[in-house]
Amino acid sequence: MSVRSRLCALLATTAVVTMGVSSPADAHAAPPRIPHTTVLDGTRLQQTKIRLQHGDPQLRRAAKALTVRADKWLDQGPWTVVDKPRPAPGGDVHDYLSQAPYWWPSRTPTADNPWGCPYVQRDGERNPEVDSGTDRQDVEKTFDSSYDLALAWYYTGDRRYAEKAGQVLRTWFLDPATRMNPNLDHAQFIPCKYDGRAIGIIDFSQSYTSVLDALALLETGAPGWTRSDRTGMARWNTDFLDWLADSEFGKQEAAAANNHGTFYDMLLAGLAYATGDRALARRTVLDARGKRVAPQIASDGSQPQELSRTRSWHYSTFDLVAYTRLAAIGRHVGVDLWAHQGPDGQSLFKAVDFLLAAATGSAVWPYPELEFLRYAATDVVHAAADAGDARARRAVPLLEPPPGGDLWALRPAAEQLDSIAG
Repeated sequence: MSVRSRLCALLATTAVVTMGVSSPADAHAAPPRIPHTTVLDGTRLQQTKIRLQHGDPQLRRAAKALTVRADKWLDQGPWTVVDKPRPAPGGDVHDYLSQAPYWWPSRTPTADNPWGCPYVQRDGERNPEVDSGTDRQDVEKTFDSSYDLALAWYYTGDRRYAEKAGQVLRTWFLDPATRMNPNLDHAQFIPCKYDGRAIGIIDFSQSYTSVLDALALLETGAPGWTRSDRTGMARWNTDFLDWLADSEFGKQEAAAANNHGTFYDMLLAGLAYATGDRALARRTVLDARGKRVAPQIASDGSQPQELSRTRSWHYSTFDLVAYTRLAAIGRHVGVDLWAHQGPDGQSLFKAVDFLLAAATGSAVWPYPELEFLRYAATDVVHAAADAGDARARRAVPLLEPPPGGDLWALRPAAEQLDSIAG
């Protein structure tokens, strides 16, 4: 599908979704609009909102936890790529920049050598420049805040959340003075060594699909979110999809055999679906069956490449965040990734079941893990339970809630619940 066709299809869908929105304060209003979400199930969100409006006590507790999170964002940001102390290689302040975490300057920075090059590797020691000198932390705040705020607005109707989400998104993506260029040419660069690396795409692939869902929520009638905003974000996403599919970095990341490849597929399929290219979204999910599931998941459900890491629990759950979200996108385009079995019986159900003993606390995780956080598996177990896994359903009451509470009932799509440096 051409760029113009994708953009026109997306804008046509947006126009249908956002027509005739009633005020949430109107007791006689029509049922809430169904958001055209990419990962989340829009119909399920609508039904959840109706249950919440009728006073469901479990949902009210979850909504309280969500609004506590959203309230914390109201006096933060907005963030922008132009605020970093030095531009990305090439000199354009609008280019996103992130840095390899374990590489350090070997010399004192000067006017002629502002980075202090050459950089040397000090494995396991995190260079604080990664957090203070690049865009990495700010983009994570942009993604997290826009998602929390859009969800909080959708469920409560409080315009403060919508207006703040709109401000955050316009500042990062749309305003000419502060917008980010739609590429990741300089993600996870190493000063004076590499201007950017393909593996840096994971800076976006691990969570940008949440932004796609935040946009869909706002497009159901959020105050302050204009047609110009919708058109601008549709164009940005279309341009970013083209970069992701056609750039050399994108092609390298697509060829990755571990979680990087899974997350690439999830981002590609998500952007394709959100911009109206259902054929590309469907093809990407279909191809993942042989390209990802069979090589990455063993017959017992383990993920050997992730188990080999020093953070094996983190990476096992992390990869399944991508798989379960990819399966959710597949649902929208008629592909049941959960039902797929590889030649040796590999499946997503088996991969989740492999984690259940440790996730429920009934057994110790027997593989290398520098910081075991049991709740890291909570969302992926929820996802398997919702998809029909009886073992996962029995495990749900035994799961450990993540910090801030279990929000699955309000946003049933797996998130990375534990953070990791690097």
